[in-house]
Amino acid sequence: MLEFQKRADVGGGRWKMDLYPWQEDCLKRWFGNHGRGIVQAATGAGKTRLALAAAYRLQKKLQYRLKVKIVVPTGALMRQWNRSLREFSAAADGAGSDPADWQREIGMRGSGFKSDPDRRYMIYVINSARYELARQILADLRNGDAVLLIADECHRYESGQNRLIFEFLPYIEAYRERFFSLGLTATLPSGQAYSYLASVLGRKIYSYGMSRAASLQSVCPYDVFHVALSFQEEESAEYREITDRMSVLYRRLLRYVPVLRNMGQKERFELLRALAADREPLIADAASQYIRLSFKRKSLVCLASARIECACELVKLLPFHEKILIFGERVSQADELYRLLEKWEPGRIGRYHSQMGRQANRSALERFSTGEIRILIACKALDEGLDVPDASIGIILSGTSVQRQRIQRLGRILRKSEGKDRASLYYLHMADTAEDVCFLPDSGEGHVTELEYLSGVRRFLNPPYDEAAAEMLDSMQKKGLRQEKTGELKRCLRLGSVRADWLRELGEIDEKLRRARHNSEKNYWLCMKGLAGGRK
Repeated sequence: MLEFQKRADVGGGRWKMDLYPWQEDCLKRWFGNHGRGIVQAATGAGKTRLALAAAYRLQKKLQYRLKVKIVVPTGALMRQWNRSLREFSAAADGAGSDPADWQREIGMRGSGFKSDPDRRYMIYVINSARYELARQILADLRNGDAVLLIADECHRYESGQNRLIFEFLPYIEAYRERFFSLGLTATLPSGQAYSYLASVLGRKIYSYGMSRAASLQSVCPYDVFHVALSFQEEESAEYREITDRMSVLYRRLLRYVPVLRNMGQKERFELLRALAADREPLIADAASQYIRLSFKRKSLVCLASARIECACELVKLLPFHEKILIFGERVSQADELYRLLEKWEPGRIGRYHSQMGRQANRSALERFSTGEIRILIACKALDEGLDVPDASIGIILSGTSVQRQRIQRLGRILRKSEGKDRASLYYLHMADTAEDVCFLPDSGEGHVTELEYLSGVRRFLNPPYDEAAAEMLDSMQKKGLRQEKTGELKRCLRLGSVRADWLRELGEIDEKLRRARHNSEKNYWLCMKGLAGGRK
């Protein structure tokens, strides 16, 4: 959400937006580019705040009335922008505006909302914007108003019917000086997709990636855990069989189409789809079989039984007071995990996916936001459109290979919030398969820990930690630690095996000890302090 600070303003107003240095720098570049351009910034770094600051400052500079049109991909994002605008309007009261007037100037179109489009701030879901936004922007310009188009998640608007929102552009030459645009995204496409977006919104004027956001503390400090899983025997045998068949087909295809060898994965599959319709039956059949087996293998990896078991055990070892987001690829998988966790923590687990229905999904988000539920299990629908700053733990139950979705999932837990000092993301992946071992090659300044989960004994391996923990346990037992205290020490050390707390600075651990509310929590941090003090 937005933050405002009451402070002296040489310009005469009583309120100023509290911006990060990168946002100030970005605004300078945007105004320097005549109020046009695309900003690529890490999820959670503050793109909404940046856009509202741009609108506020632009209106101050203009002699015309400014109409702001905001396009978003989902109803959840529309409501999120609406909340941000209302906070902005409340802060504007100190600058001589009536908040009630401001709130009457905010409207929404889409997901059941049909506000009068003449309002000063209009937020559109893309499905509604396609067929009316271009006409409304052109009408505003012809009426003498200035227009700022904010395209949130702008990478979504470069293809198909979504391009209809830009149909007004050929007709605004006479009003060019009164039209402004700002594209926002965490993952800007390349090639022709980027060229199109640059032609309608302006070129990329600023990039603020995850590494820089972490180093400048624009997002919460974080740790990434890669958790290696293994197949059951039957699953492993099926995986090997599918892979062997794919290898035979691939070698056959190379004889006909040797260029396949030099292609990336995306380009290769595009060509394979084309080859599946080839006039030559041998080529078409081989390509079709290869594609079918590829999807079958991917499904086997995604639905491996170890994923659900590992996620359940992991949740039990994580801090009981922290909110957890669990991301999956399949609805059936999300439902199964929900049923298991609901037995363990009744009434505190929620689901969010395409088969739940709009009202049920909205209710799940609200209950998660208020803390009524602590763990939310979601499928792809959550990749865009959620703002829960106090969620500090993410678990990738089954991953996506799409870089954009990975960045968005990490960004869901990196938003800063009062009382939140660190975030953790756990990426579950199948070892010795085609699945990526590394969640994000550029994971910024966060610490990366390699874990392994052993299904047979339901245990996590963390070799450097395990060695230090074993030394501590041995040392304490030699000093005559009583049996009941040995059990408590083992409990604390087991919890620490899936966290990075033993790598914190001693000052941080001392602060955690000071704020510990229960003896069990205090004992845990005493163990972590002992391990931290013994690090070489």
